[in-house]
Order: sequence, then structure tokens, then C-alpha cells
Amino acid sequence: MTSSAELAAAPAASDSMWHKFAVAFGLLWLADVLFYDQTLGLSLPIFAGVLAAISGMVNHARIDQQRSMLAAVILIAGLIPAIEDLSLLSFLIVVFTTMSAIALSTKPDAFGLHLPLTAARQLLLIGPFRLIPDTIATLRANDFMRVLLTWSIPLALGFVFILLFAAANPVMEQWLDQLRPQSIASTLSIGRPIFWIVMLSLIWPFINLRWRPRSSTPSPSIDLEADPAPSVLAPLLGPQTVVRSLILFNLLFAIQTTLDGMYLWGHAALPNGMTYATYAHRGAYPLIVTALLAAAFVIIAVRSGETEDEPRLVRPLVYLWVGQNVLLVLSSIQRVHIYIESYLLTGWRIAALIWMTLVAVGLILIVVRIALEKPNSWLVRTNLIALAVTLYGCALVNFPALIADYNVANSRRTVLNRTDIDIDYLRTLGPQAMPALRRALMLSPYDAELARAHNGLLDRQMSDMASWRSWSFRGWRLQRYLDTHPLSQTPS
Repeated sequence: MTSSAELAAAPAASDSMWHKFAVAFGLLWLADVLFYDQTLGLSLPIFAGVLAAISGMVNHARIDQQRSMLAAVILIAGLIPAIEDLSLLSFLIVVFTTMSAIALSTKPDAFGLHLPLTAARQLLLIGPFRLIPDTIATLRANDFMRVLLTWSIPLALGFVFILLFAAANPVMEQWLDQLRPQSIASTLSIGRPIFWIVMLSLIWPFINLRWRPRSSTPSPSIDLEADPAPSVLAPLLGPQTVVRSLILFNLLFAIQTTLDGMYLWGHAALPNGMTYATYAHRGAYPLIVTALLAAAFVIIAVRSGETEDEPRLVRPLVYLWVGQNVLLVLSSIQRVHIYIESYLLTGWRIAALIWMTLVAVGLILIVVRIALEKPNSWLVRTNLIALAVTLYGCALVNFPALIADYNVANSRRTVLNRTDIDIDYLRTLGPQAMPALRRALMLSPYDAELARAHNGLLDRQMSDMASWRSWSFRGWRLQRYLDTHPLSQTPS
């Protein structure tokens, strides 16, 4: 049973964390002024000194008075080389002496070589990754923030999906352009928010110091100082969050599916200056990324063996959303097909089609896994089996001949009685492209470039078949075709 003292301590701990966040954002503002889009110099030792001083003030309860003077001497000595001249060496000296000074003054059991190693591990390697769990734990202490927290995943992933859809669909991009104030778009670049996130993650462990005791026995008296437990992240994917996410995602995907139905399948008029080939090539890969993110969310959010506490809406919403993702994958395949019709076939475009098909199979297997209540290990095994069967089948398919046949069959005749074929690309396909090249020579018998490409590949084929060591059954079949179907004329 929770005591009154513990209930009183919880708000106090939460208030302390809010104060630390306020200080951290103040240091973030200073870092933005000193570092963003600026050349490093005196700004680094200034920031390091301010960071160490504020870290000591915020964590004054941890300060060891007897060691703090030595820590100040180490800090000043470490800043001097950077003040003299900032180089890679002086930069590293500032970083390690700043960390060591903070560790020396706030961690009594750190000494000798253990001092910089502990500081580097806790402040640089582990500390930056504590920002998100600490933020979640602080928000959970407030009832209003706890409600907002359940919307964090739906809104964050929804925003990501909107950006991916905008990258894939010019109509949705135009909608976003109309909603986005130009003044904000012109002053805020994507680099600055990334800089803020990285800097805040680096600042946070210095403000919220968390030293792991050298003894293996953890201290049960400090709640916020313990390593983040899985329960801290639990509300992010609670039943309410999952339902809200699925409702929002289904609505967003329905908009994209409707637009694809209009423009991709219904051939409605595209925006000015955009062809169907450009539209198709632009949207294929962002939609596959969207489908993969959706699959990852479903796997994490809908866990096997937890149907008792699962809301009734979850599974119908999941099935609907996976169905829409399958439609997105089919739209991506159609986009690649349209692009191939305009720009012919390549090995990478075939690989994209195969990959998209595997993604669709993986989405269907997710539905099967949920319906049959199979564990994630079953899903991994079945996907690996599908991948292995696909790769084995691909090893038996003569893709160079397939690509060359398609490109020659779908090439266009020009007014000069030449074929519009990428001969350089056909050369890269190897000798297996020779049957297609021969058919192209029948269309343009006096095309010297086609003849040179054919003769060069013929020399490679003869070289490959000259020794039993380089013999292959596919090469033997090609040689048999060449022997039984001689080319009547090969102009030079």
C-alpha cells in the first residue's frame, strides 16, 4: 500500500524533473546561438564551462565539496587548449575533461581510470538515449499530459504517413503546400529541428545526472533514477493508443487509396506539368516504406496471446488497415509497371517488383498470424521461407534474356529506320542478350552499333564456352540457339 510520504514525494520528484527540463531547454537555446550554422571556436569552451557550472547547480545535492576544487582545476585546464586553438585534439580534451570534472565532483566512488570511462559511458553512450524515457515518465506524472501521451504515437506516425503520402502523391503535396504558411517554411529548415533533438539529447544527461553505483545491488529508494522499465513505455502502445492510431491511420490511408484509384487506375487528369511516368516513378518507393512502417506497427501493437484485454475494434481495424496497405503495394506495383512501359525494363525494376510482391505477401502473413494467434517467431520463419523460395526461383530465371527480349519487343521504330534501344545497357546484360539483339538487327539490319554490340557479346560467349571450367547449362543452351539460328548478316 502506498504511504502518504510516497504520494507527497511523487509530485515533488515530478516538479524537479520539470525544472530540469526548463534548464535543459535554456541550454539548448544557448547551443543554438553558439553552434547552429556557425564555425566552432571560442563558442565550444564557453558552452562547456556553462554546461559544467549549471550541471553542478542543478545537481548540487550530489556535489562532493572536497573534490569540487580539483574538478574545477581539471575543467579549466581542459578548456585552455580550445581557447588557444580549436582542433580535433583540443575538442576531444574539452569533451573528456568536462565529463571527468562533472563525474569527479558528483560521483564519490569514481577515481583513476574509472573516472573518464564512467563519465563517457553514462554521459555520452547511455545518457542521450534517456531523454525520451525520462520525458515519458515525467509526462505520466501529470493527468492531463498522460491523456496527451496516448495521442503521441497516433499523431507522430500519422504525420510521418502524411509526409510519405505527400512524397508519393502530387495532389496531397499541393494540399499541404496550401496549408503550410510560407513564412514558416522559408525560415525553418529540416536541419535545425534535427540539431535541436541531437543537442537536447546530449545536454540532458548532464542536467539529469544518473550515476550507476559500483555495487551490483540496485538502490530501491530512488524511483526516477532507476533505469527505464518497460512499464514506462507501456502507455505508448496501450489499448486506447492502438485504437486511436488505427482509426486515424485508416482515415489517412483511405484518402491515399481514393486518390490512387482516381489517378493511377482511373487515369484522371494529373496536375499541370506531370506525366503518368513521373507520377508513377515518384510514388512507388515512398508507398513501400509506408507499408513497411505499417507492418512494423501492427506487429508491435497486436501481440499474440493478449486477446482478453484487447478491445473488440482492434482486429477489424487492423484487417482493414492491412487491406489498405495491400492496395498500396498493388498501387506501387502498378506505378512501376507504368514506368516500365515508358522507360523499358531494367534489373533494378524487376527487383523492385519482386520486393513489392514480398511485402504484399508479408502483409497477408501478418493477418494470418493475427487470426491464428501465432507468435512473432512464426511470422519471421514464414517470411524467411517466402524469401528463400523467391531467391531460389530467381536463381533459375534468365533475367538478362527476359530484360533484353522485353526491351527489344517494346522498342519504338524511328523515322531513320533505327530502333530506340539502350544498346549500352544491353551490353551490360552479357551474352544472354544476343537473341534479342539478333531480333533487333532484323528490324535494323544496317545498324552498325547494334552489330558491334552483338559481335562483342558473341566473342564473350565463345570465350566463356572455350573452357569446361566456365561452362554453364544456360550458356550451353544459348550456344545451341546460336548454332541452330545463324545470323545471315552482321554489318560492321
